[in-house]
Amino acid sequence: MQKIKLITDSTCDLSKELIKKYDIEMIPLVVNINDESYLDGVDIDIHELLEKMSQEDVKVSTSQVVPSRFHQYYQRYIEEGYSIISIHLSSEISGTYHSACIAKEMVDSDKIFVVDSKNVTSGLGLLVLKAAELIEAGESIEDILSTLDNKKEKTESLLAFESLDNLVKGGRLSKTAGIIGSMLGIKVILGVIDGKMAVKDKMRGSKKAVKYIIDSFEKTSFSKEDVVMLLSIENTDIYMPLKEYLDNNNIKYIDNKVGCTVGIHSGPKACGIFYFKE
Repeated sequence: MQKIKLITDSTCDLSKELIKKYDIEMIPLVVNINDESYLDGVDIDIHELLEKMSQEDVKVSTSQVVPSRFHQYYQRYIEEGYSIISIHLSSEISGTYHSACIAKEMVDSDKIFVVDSKNVTSGLGLLVLKAAELIEAGESIEDILSTLDNKKEKTESLLAFESLDNLVKGGRLSKTAGIIGSMLGIKVILGVIDGKMAVKDKMRGSKKAVKYIIDSFEKTSFSKEDVVMLLSIENTDIYMPLKEYLDNNNIKYIDNKVGCTVGIHSGPKACGIFYFKE
C-alpha cells in the first residue's frame, strides 16, 4: 500500500484529538503580539490570546508559514518513502499555500501534492478530515485529490459575527463591509466565497441570525455522509441553539473551537457551521 502523509496548517482548527487520531502533520502559523511571537496552538491557546487582545495598546498580527519550514517537513517525509498531500488555507487569504508550492519546488519531487483549499478554519478542517478518512480507507492519491477538488467546490459556511473590526483591521474584509457590522445589535453572516470572506446577510439580534443559519442550511441539502462542523469562539447565544438543532435532528457534527490565527481576525463572539453540500 502506498504511504501517504497528510499535512496541513493550524488554521484548519481541528482538535488535537483528531490530529492525533489520523496522524496529521499540522504546521502552526505564527501569532505576533507586540514584540513577542508564538506558534499557533503550541505556545499559546485561544483563551490566552483573547485575554492578551483585551488589554489596551496591544498589537496583534499573524505570519504565514515560510517555505523553509515546509521544506523541512517535505524533505523528511519524502526521504521516509511517503507521498505527501499538503492542504492549506485559501491562497486568497494567506501566502501559506504559495510557501508550500515554493517548498515543493525546492524538494523537486513529483510525490508532493499541494492543495489550495479555497477555505479557512473549519472549511479547511472538513477537507483535511475527508482526506484523512480516504487515506485510512486505502484510496489512491488520484482518487483523494479528485474528491478534494469536488468537495472544496461544495464547502458551505455560515458564520455569525458580533463585530467585524478584527477582520477589517487584518485586511480580511473591506472597510465598507465593516461599517455594516458596526451598527448596534446587528449580526452579520459571513461565508467564504471564492476563497475570500464575504458578507452574506445581516439582521438584528441572535435569534434572527440563528434562524437564518438554520434556514440556509436546510435549503442547501447537506451531504449526510459527512459531518457538519459547529464552530465557535466564546459564544453561547448562537452556539447553544445551533447545537440543540443539530442534536435534535440527529445530524453528525464536530464541536469545534476557533484557533489563535483565525481568532485574531474573528475576535470573540463568533459562531456558525461549515458543511459539504450534496
